[in-house]
Formats: sequence, structure tokens, C-alpha cells
Amino acid sequence: MAKLIIHGGFFSESGTNNDIKKAKQNALSQIVIESYQYLKNHTAVQTVVFAVSLLEDNELFNAGFGSQIQSDGKIRLSASIMDGKTKKFAGVINIQDVKNPVQIAEKLLAAQDSVLSGEGALAFARKNGFVNFNPETKERRQGYQDKLEQLSRKGTVGCVALDASGYLAAATSTGGKGFEMPCRVSDSATVAGNYATQDAAISCTGVGEDIVSAALAAKIVTRVADGFSLKDASDKSFMELETYDGFAGIIGITAQGEIHHCDSHPYMVWASFDSKLEVFD
Repeated sequence: MAKLIIHGGFFSESGTNNDIKKAKQNALSQIVIESYQYLKNHTAVQTVVFAVSLLEDNELFNAGFGSQIQSDGKIRLSASIMDGKTKKFAGVINIQDVKNPVQIAEKLLAAQDSVLSGEGALAFARKNGFVNFNPETKERRQGYQDKLEQLSRKGTVGCVALDASGYLAAATSTGGKGFEMPCRVSDSATVAGNYATQDAAISCTGVGEDIVSAALAAKIVTRVADGFSLKDASDKSFMELETYDGFAGIIGITAQGEIHHCDSHPYMVWASFDSKLEVFD
């Protein structure tokens, strides 16, 4: 049976605003339902790109449109995709002036040089028909000017899908943490933050440096391949995060259909569809 789970980063970015919480619940519910319907007739790879694109287009989330602004006043986006069937990983790092970085990552799946950064990533995007787009919103610019979001820097979006043929895929996209050093590399376009094989697929959110230090996505998938359940693999990996108070959340699915989400610091916003809709509360 096809299954799907998505995340929209951590709710810390919304503070305690109940209106924003409800808006995120509604948005995630709508996106996961629409993506599940899409999954019925498409592959896992196609579906994770579809779902993450919808998340990137929604300014409630810190990816694509509405992304955080770095310390030099510019927005740089990172995204990746991994096909569990072929084991191919592709991504873009710190790309500017595009709308959907995950779609550019998808294009790179067919390229020999499948992870590009900066100007090279942008040149590839333009060559493949991705037009200029400014992902900045007035709210992000105001937040940058006032530094009101100094403590709200843990935003990412992602999707993991298991298709009807039993294949897995994961995709992750981020607009960064905000006010970071220009060209800082997050986990989202690395195998630490986004990983899929024939055994399991994981998408991460949280503090990129903590996730990279833990090699979190790849580690959890490897443990599943070694015989752990997804929950046990996640629990063990998150126990290791505790040694340095690592900040992370994950969504995942195994080839057997086990679906799981967890976080180290409440709480990640997520939604899943496994015969019925579930959404964070």
C-alpha cells in the first residue's frame, strides 16, 4: 500500500501563535492529501518532488517562497532528493533566485555531477528553464531588519513516500536558519539530512550542524538495513544526539510500510497519509 509523510520544520518558528498553528495544520493536511492522491498514479520520486514543491510554494514554511534571509541580506536555498530504487542522490546548495529548488535537484538526478552549489547550480537551473524568482516576503524582510526571528531558526520541509511498486524516495528543502554566515551549508542537501534506499527513507529538520554531526538520515536508514525497526533505529540515533543536546526531527517510512516521526525538542509539524489523514496537534 502506498504511504506518505511530510514535515514543515519545527513549530518553534511560529511561537505560540494559535492562528499560525491552525494555518500550518490546515496547510499540511491539504498538501498531504493532495500528494497522496498524486502518489496513487506516480512514483515515489515524482511524489516527493510534487509534495515538497507544494511546501516550498507555501510561505508558512521556511523553504522556497518565504525563506529566511542570511546575514548579508540574501536568500540562499538548498534542497535534495534521493531515489531509494537507484540509490542516486542529487541536490543544490545555496542557490539563489529560484522558486522550487527541489525541482532542480530532481533534474540533477540524471546528471553525472549531481550536487551543485551557488553559481553553478543557478547556471544549471537557467539552462533547464527555471526562471528568475525572488522568494522573499515582506514578513521575512521585516524579520531580518528587526532581528525578531533570532531564536526561530529551525525550518525545513520534507517528504518521504512509498509508492505502489514498493519503492521509496525522500526529498528535503530549506531556506536556511536566518542570519547565518553567507553560504553556510545545511544538512538538507546532504545524506545526513535526506537519505533513501530500498530499505527505508528519511527526511530531517532541525539544526543542520547537529544533523550533519550525527549523520542522522543515513545512520537511521543503515540501522534499518541492519535489522532495526524504524522506531528502534530512530530511538537509538536520537539517544546519541542527546550527548550534545542535538536538535532534530525526522520523518520516515520503511519498505515494509512502517511509518514514523520523532523529534528531540517538541515539536515538529508533520502530516501523514496511511489509509487515513493524521496531522500534528
